[in-house]
Amino acid sequence: MIAGTAAGDRGPVWGRTAARAAWSVLALSVCLATLAGGLGLARGPVTGVADFTAAELVVYLAFLAWVAVGTVIVSRQPGNRVGWILCAAGTVVLLSGFAAEYAVSALLGGWSTLPAGRPLAWVASWTTVLGLGLFFYLLLLFPDGHLPSPRWRWVAWLYGAGMAAGIVALALRPGVFAPSLRDLGPIRNPLGLTAAAPVLGLVDAISRLIVTVLYLAAVGSLLVRLRRSRGIERQQLKWVAYAGAMLIGFLVLVNLLEGRRVPFAVQLAVEIGFFVLGVLGVPTAVAVAILRYRLYDIDRIINRTVVYGLLTALLGAVYAGVVLVLGQLFGRVGGEPPTWAVAGATLTVAALFQPARRRIQAVVDRRFDRRRYDMAKTVETFSVRLRDELDLDMLSAELLAVVDHTVQPAKASLWLRPPTQPSHHNEGQGGSSA
Repeated sequence: MIAGTAAGDRGPVWGRTAARAAWSVLALSVCLATLAGGLGLARGPVTGVADFTAAELVVYLAFLAWVAVGTVIVSRQPGNRVGWILCAAGTVVLLSGFAAEYAVSALLGGWSTLPAGRPLAWVASWTTVLGLGLFFYLLLLFPDGHLPSPRWRWVAWLYGAGMAAGIVALALRPGVFAPSLRDLGPIRNPLGLTAAAPVLGLVDAISRLIVTVLYLAAVGSLLVRLRRSRGIERQQLKWVAYAGAMLIGFLVLVNLLEGRRVPFAVQLAVEIGFFVLGVLGVPTAVAVAILRYRLYDIDRIINRTVVYGLLTALLGAVYAGVVLVLGQLFGRVGGEPPTWAVAGATLTVAALFQPARRRIQAVVDRRFDRRRYDMAKTVETFSVRLRDELDLDMLSAELLAVVDHTVQPAKASLWLRPPTQPSHHNEGQGGSSA
């Protein structure tokens, strides 16, 4: 059904039914997130399982946001499948979190009176893959809920088949469960088929290969849409591309910093940024793109992100280089650079901030925002000529040319009021309109 053409709105009755269904799914997701967080906090530390921390609560809230955004989209546009995908993906992932917390509490946390611990551990082992796997269809169907063209139908079906085969292999694999949204520790799969382990391993490997290739194809479909799109749809696609780039960027940072000795504040900032700007950024971008007709200026946001990202990297490298050089030249105190070296590096970075920002802004504008760069250069050139030009007619013609080149109005005219008052009144002698 996902691979087909999205059904249009079927009238007010269908709209109300869809909205009630979506809000019911949101209520279920709130219950799952609340129960998962409550179980994780209540059971305390468990041997062989990672401790439940505030980070897990942030993860549950992030996927709850997916469901909330999907609910709002369904309420406004019940025929758009993107909203339903967000609802389903977030709910299934939260189900996996609840099932894992319940199973660990029942089987390892000393709460043996809780029934059905092993079945829920089995559910938790594959539902995370199912929920996250649905994100593929969001990429393929965004923003209108339709495939880019009928030729993409086989991609949707092949991905569904590959993901289903991988989930079956994961659900029947013998031995200890693989880590998913939450680690299940030493709990073993009650439905594991030991005799079929080699076949299941092969199916899992083939499934991963198919899913990876088709995920790249889904990203390619967004690029195809972006190349063909115009107007509002182009802005919609830019929003989601921006959020996806932020998610990938923070994911790369998290992986690079994992296991390395970095200040706790830096590690915390990266992890918070990953979940807030990355995981939460995707549904937020989808909501803005689909529900807001007059989109925010995403080009300006992208421009600022590139500028300040490059500026942060540059100043960070300068800071580290100054501290390293001064520490090597003048020695270290207790393995750390001297305090005055750190202070000197900080002052150097502060002094370089504005000049570096202006230069990077100019480079980014010249490379990625040529229109704005040309506009600024045109105004700057006109300002220089304005000081030297004495011919009023020539000045008027040049002013209109600059307005037409930079602002590009449908029509521009210039009106100069003749002087009717004595010059010592210091009144203006002209006016303009465009």
